[in-house]
Amino acid sequence: MKVERRKFLGTAIASTAGAVATGQFAVAEPVAVPLSTDPTAMVPLTKDIQVTRIGMGTGMKGWYRVSNLTRRGHDHTIMMLRRAYDEGIRLFDMADLYGIHNYVAEALKDKPRDSYTLVSKIWFHPRGLTEEERPDADVCVRRFLKELNTDYIDVVHLHCQMKREWPTEMRKQMDLLEELKQKGVIRAHGCSCHSVPALEAAAEEPWVDVINTRINPEGVKMDGPPEKVVPAQKKVKAAGKGIIGMKVIGEGAFAKDPEKRKKSVEFVMGLGIIDAMVVGFEVPEEIVEFKQRVKDVLVAQAEAKKASQPA
Repeated sequence: MKVERRKFLGTAIASTAGAVATGQFAVAEPVAVPLSTDPTAMVPLTKDIQVTRIGMGTGMKGWYRVSNLTRRGHDHTIMMLRRAYDEGIRLFDMADLYGIHNYVAEALKDKPRDSYTLVSKIWFHPRGLTEEERPDADVCVRRFLKELNTDYIDVVHLHCQMKREWPTEMRKQMDLLEELKQKGVIRAHGCSCHSVPALEAAAEEPWVDVINTRINPEGVKMDGPPEKVVPAQKKVKAAGKGIIGMKVIGEGAFAKDPEKRKKSVEFVMGLGIIDAMVVGFEVPEEIVEFKQRVKDVLVAQAEAKKASQPA
């Protein structure tokens, strides 16, 4: 698989199953493209971890270990995970909350472990899981390893941090994850942020390697309006941390509006701070459409850069 060293300048769209089902997409056939405009080229997330520009999200409406993807059934879920891999996607974003670990293990069991990146998240909030107990992070990760049938997980997040004080409140769990990182059980750690104060805290916290953050031009399903969220995200990027974008289509809010999808992709990719994007694909056509949309923006960026260079 080809590897691109320069940073990814953006991302793409979120799940759009409804639009596909109603035939609103003009789905393009996959085509070979130069490395500079390859929508699934490898890009740096941290100094040690590279990921594809786009990733397979598995938590659309995820709650109590089910999601829109798994609600479609076992065979469909496995098919979609394998299709994502076959389409060049090598980043798989998961969480205990989504109940997806066993599916990913089954779908990727015949793939080289070093050919894909696994991101998962630990849930410590009172609701969301069937059991009341919330074991410590090291206990959770050991279970994740078994569910994923792997010796290591690339990135483990503290899921859904919302408070400015989260680094203080979660310090014990952070220390446990750092111990696992030192042992090579995980390669990086961080959090998924769900408020601007949490984002600002992540930017200031040396422990954070990577964050998942919500971003689109309309502020839908985000931590606030873009004019407040983007500056906080820029602080995270300036601090040298990896950023995985999510909710680019507002958790499907723009699914039936091609123009909004287009504008959202262009907006996020134009920020220059998002390293990769995870998308809640539910049917194969969404993957193909998404790749083409990202490629279109990358081509436009490449042409603009070429035009700006002196003859």
